[in-house]
Formats: sequence, structure tokens, C-alpha cells
Amino acid sequence: MKQNVEQDVKQDTLLQIDDLYVSVQGKSILKGVSLTIKPGEIHAVMGPNGSGKSTLSYVLSGHPKYAVDKGKITYNGKDFGALSPQQRAAEGFFLAFQYPVEVPGVTLRHFLYTICKQQKNSSPAQFKQLLQPCMEALGYDITFLDRQLNVGFSGGEKKRAEVLQLLMLKPTLAVLDETDSGLDVDSLKLVAKAVNSLRSKEFSAIVITHYPTVLEFLKPDYVHILASGKVVASGDVQLAHEVMKGGYQKWTK
Repeated sequence: MKQNVEQDVKQDTLLQIDDLYVSVQGKSILKGVSLTIKPGEIHAVMGPNGSGKSTLSYVLSGHPKYAVDKGKITYNGKDFGALSPQQRAAEGFFLAFQYPVEVPGVTLRHFLYTICKQQKNSSPAQFKQLLQPCMEALGYDITFLDRQLNVGFSGGEKKRAEVLQLLMLKPTLAVLDETDSGLDVDSLKLVAKAVNSLRSKEFSAIVITHYPTVLEFLKPDYVHILASGKVVASGDVQLAHEVMKGGYQKWTK
């Protein structure tokens, strides 16, 4: 009976992070992070600069610079640490970068088609059918696709291009690393609406942010405060309101 209960718990867990310690070039960044995400849940991770938020996103994506010194990451019952970044993407993992890179010579259209063909085996006709509603959801003109990927894009345009990829791929788990930075209120609402449109038992997300404004539109199921490499508080969106009122001093003393 006990074994059956344990199996049910595992099946109902999408991502399990257990006592995770991570270092970069010998410097310890994460110091015992534990987190459980179930299918369909949206989790927000907040914290001051240098708390380890982006480190968490990079280690989940499999960046080779980030060494897991202790702990384990399990995704859909699989040891995530044993998978390459490409394998993680194939398993339905997606990372929206805090600082999207410029790719001269590659148009946004070509890039989107390439990733959709690779991840979803989309034909040109299927790609076109998938693209149109995603473009409309973000208020993009079709000519935007002919620009070189992120070259000359404003900060807001880069973040919306990341969300466009998210809508096209429809991953199982997305990590949005400060997708709200550089966005005005109207763009913020548009992006939040697009992310909310994916909410289902087949989509979960970790939203990393400094500010609670985006959470008013996304309405996460859980909010976590990361400070000095540890999760020091967890709760609902009310926790984000506490940050808005008093900052992070309460958890960084």
C-alpha cells in the first residue's frame, strides 16, 4: 500500500528538485534548494540580485558552466542531470532567457521554422498554420518575422520574441527568466495573457522575477523567495505583495 502511494506521488510530480547545491567556477551559488512542481502549476521565484535565480534557470537547462555539487533534479520521473540540453528540450523543457542573444544572418521566421521542425516535426504548411494565431496573440505584424533574430530588437521585442517561441512550441515545463524586464504595462499584459492561454495540466512554468507586477496578471499558484542560494519562504501571491511593501530585507538579514 505504501509503495502504491509513493508511486502516485511520483506520477503527480513533474519537476522535483531535492537539496540542490550548485557552483560556478568553484563559487557556491545554490545552497540546498528544494522545489516540487506538479502538472499545471505556475510557480514564481523572486529574490534580490545575486540570490541564485538565474543560476537555477541555467542549471535546469543543462548549461555546462554550472556544476551540481549535491542534490538531484527529477523531471517526469527521469534524472534530469543525465540528459543533455537537447534531450531536455525534446522532453518538453523550455527556457526563455533573461538576456536573449543576437543571431545575425538568421531571420526570426527561419529560426522559428527550424525549432518547430526539430521539436514538433512541423511541415511548412503546419508551421504557417501554427504561426498565425501566435503572432496575433502578441500583436506582431508579419514583417517582424523577416528581421534578423534579436538584432536591433528593443528589450521588449526580445522578450516578446521569446514568448512567441513559447507559444509555438507549447512545452511541458517553461522557465521564464525575468521575461517581464524591459516591458511596458501594455506589453506586460499581452505577454501574461499569452502565457495564461497555455495554462492546462499539460503546461507548468517557473516564472523568475524581481517585481510582483507581472504576477498580478499571471496569478501563480505558489510564490517562493530565494535569498543567499536558498528558498527562505514560500506561499501564495500575498507573499509577492509583502515584497512590494517591504522589499527583501525581511529575508536577507
